[in-house]
Amino acid sequence: MEGRGAASAAPGPRRLFVYNGGFLTQRRVRRILDLAGYDIRLGQPGPDDMVGVWGRSPTSPRGDRVAERTGAPVLRVEDAFLRSIRSGREGEPPRGLILDPMGVHFDSSTPSLLEHLATTERLDDTPLLNRARDGMERLKALELSKYNGFDPTLPVPDAPFVLVIDQTRDDASIRYGGATASTFREMLVFAQEENPGARIVIKTHPETALGLRPGHYGPEHTNDRITLLTEPVSPWRLLDHAIAVYTVSSQLGYEAILAGHKPRVFGQPFYSGWGLTWDENPVPRRERHLTRAQLFAVSHILAPTWYDPARDRLCSFEEAVDQFEAEVRAFREDRHGHVAVGMRIWKRGHLQKTFGREKRLVFQDDPARAAERARAEGRGLLVWAGKETPELVTAANGHPLTRVEDGFLRSRGLGAELVPPLSLVTDPRGIYYDPTRPSTLETLIAAAPPAGGEARAQRLIARLIRAGLSKYNLGGAVSELGSQRPGRRILVPGQVEDDASILKGGGDIRTNAELLAITRAENPDAVILYKPHPDVEAGLRDGALSEDEARRHADVVVPGADPIALIGMVDEVWTMTSLLGFEALIRGCKVTCLGAPFYAGWGLTRDLGPVPARRQARPSLAALVHAALIAYPRYLDPVSGLPCPPEVIVERLERNEIPRPGPFNRSLSKLQGVLASYSGLWR
Repeated sequence: MEGRGAASAAPGPRRLFVYNGGFLTQRRVRRILDLAGYDIRLGQPGPDDMVGVWGRSPTSPRGDRVAERTGAPVLRVEDAFLRSIRSGREGEPPRGLILDPMGVHFDSSTPSLLEHLATTERLDDTPLLNRARDGMERLKALELSKYNGFDPTLPVPDAPFVLVIDQTRDDASIRYGGATASTFREMLVFAQEENPGARIVIKTHPETALGLRPGHYGPEHTNDRITLLTEPVSPWRLLDHAIAVYTVSSQLGYEAILAGHKPRVFGQPFYSGWGLTWDENPVPRRERHLTRAQLFAVSHILAPTWYDPARDRLCSFEEAVDQFEAEVRAFREDRHGHVAVGMRIWKRGHLQKTFGREKRLVFQDDPARAAERARAEGRGLLVWAGKETPELVTAANGHPLTRVEDGFLRSRGLGAELVPPLSLVTDPRGIYYDPTRPSTLETLIAAAPPAGGEARAQRLIARLIRAGLSKYNLGGAVSELGSQRPGRRILVPGQVEDDASILKGGGDIRTNAELLAITRAENPDAVILYKPHPDVEAGLRDGALSEDEARRHADVVVPGADPIALIGMVDEVWTMTSLLGFEALIRGCKVTCLGAPFYAGWGLTRDLGPVPARRQARPSLAALVHAALIAYPRYLDPVSGLPCPPEVIVERLERNEIPRPGPFNRSLSKLQGVLASYSGLWR
C-alpha cells in the first residue's frame, strides 16, 4: 500500500551523505528518510553509499560534485504533491517526499522517477486505477491541494473566465522546466488572443500573496479585462468556474487536469506530454498517452513516500489523506479562534487541546459578553450543546454558533467519571440527539459518502467488530445465559432518563420502566435482557430501577456487562434513543426504536417513535457509519496530540494507549459520588 519509495526501501539502512543543513535540522525530513531506510551521514561516501540532495536547490551542486568525484549515486529529495497546510517557508514540514534516484520531477532535461514510472509501468491494474479515481475525487471533495492555507468559504470570481496561473520568480520548476520569466509574458498574450473578449483572471501564488516571494504579475498587468486574484480561495472552486487554464509549470495546472480541464502549458512540468495538456513546448521523449487516473496513480500513489505523523510510520496515500483531512478540517474550523460558552472547568484543558491549536480558546460564561467578544475579534462561538440557551442565541444574533458534544467513539471510561473524550462532534446547524431540528449529521447521512467512503467505513466496521469497541469500552463480565428458556432474545439498554436525547427525541416512552413494559407487551414470549446504563449504575445520573422493578418485565438483569458481548448473544435490541442501538446495527443486529435517535428513520431500523419526516434518504449501513464515525466527529490523538482520523483512535483503544485522567479529574470524580444529587456541578 505504501508509495514506491517506501515499498522499495532496503532491508537495512543505506548510508546517505548530505551537504545541506536542512537534512539535519528538519526533523520530519530526517524521520521520513530514516523510516524509508536511509541513514543520514556527514563526510565522504563509500562505494555502497548514496549522496542526498534537495532537488535542484542552490546547495545541490555540493552533493553533485561529491557524487561525481566518488561515483556514489545521487538521491534527489523533493516534497510530495500533498504537502502541508502552510508552506515550507512558513515552517511547516511536509507530509511526504519523493525520493528520486534518477532525477527530479520538475527537471525536464533528464528523466525522473515519475517520468520513468509513467513511461514503463503498465498502469492497467484495476485496483490501482480504482484507488487513483477515488483519490482524485476525494481530494476534490475535501478541497485538498499542495498547500492548504486557503479559505474554502471565500467567493471566487463569477464564471466564465480564463485562468492564468502565476508562479514565484526564479522557481526551480520554471528554470529547469524549459521556461523563463518572459514565458509568463508570452502566456498572458496567448490567453488574450486565444480567448477574444473573455475575462482573464490571474491567480497569484500563495507565497507571493503572503509577501514571501515575488511573482511575475502585478497590478500593472491588469485592465478592464484582466484582474488579479490574490485572495486565498479554494483552487478547486476556482477551477470549477474557469473555462480555460493557462500555466507554465504550476501544480495548480496539474490539479486543473484532475478537475477535468486540458490546460495550455508553456513549460515542461511532469504532467505535460502525456496527452492531457496542450503543450507549447513539448518534451520529445514523452510519447505515451495516459489517462488522468494513470498519471495520478504515478504521482500520488506509486512515486511518493508518505508519512503518518500521528502513528510515526510510513503509510499509504489513503492513510496520508485520512490524517491530512483531520488536520485540515481542524485548521479550517479553528483558524479564526472561538469563544467557548457553557464549558465546565474539568473539560477546558481538553477543549483547549482540541479547538485551540490555531488560536487559544477564550472561555466566557456570560452569553452576552461571549457573543460581544466573538464579534469583536472575528471568532466563532462554541457552546456545549446541553448548555445552549435562548439568551445565547439572542446574544449571538446570527453570529456563527457551533454546538459541541461527545462523539460516538468516546473513551475508555465514562464522561460522568470525568474521563476526557477522544472524539467530539461540532454542529453549526443543530445537534445529533435533537430530532426537533435538522443537524449536520442528518445532512451527512442524507448525502452520499465521498469516493471510497463506503469502503473505508466497511473497513472501520470490521475493525470495530474485531476489537469489540464501543462508546465507553468498559468491558465487564457477561454471565452465562444458556440456562434461560429458549426463545428470541431481546436486549433492552437502560438510559439516563434526563438525558437530552430522551428529552428531545424520546417520544411517548421516556423511562426505563416504560421501555421494559412495552418491550414485554410487544414480545410476550421473548427472553428479555435488561442492561442498566453505566452512568446510572455508578450513581451519577437518573434512571435507576431496582432488581424487582426490572424483573417485572425482564428475564435477566445484567449490570456491569459488556454491551458488545451482549449484542452478540441476542437477536434484537429495543431502545428509546440509546447509542447501543447504533452499535447493534453495526454488528448486524435488528433494532427497534421507540424514540428518534440519529440512526432511526433511514430504513435501517424498525421505528415506532416520532421519526422526522425529513429523513427520506435510504443510506447503506456503511454510509451511515461514514457519516457518524468519520465525517461528523473530530478526533484528537492522545499520544501525538494531533487531530486524527478514527482509525488512529481505534488503534489506540485496541492497544490501550489511552492516558489515565489526571489527578484533578480523579479527585473531582470521587467527589461526584458524594455529591451525586448535584450533578449540575460537573455536567
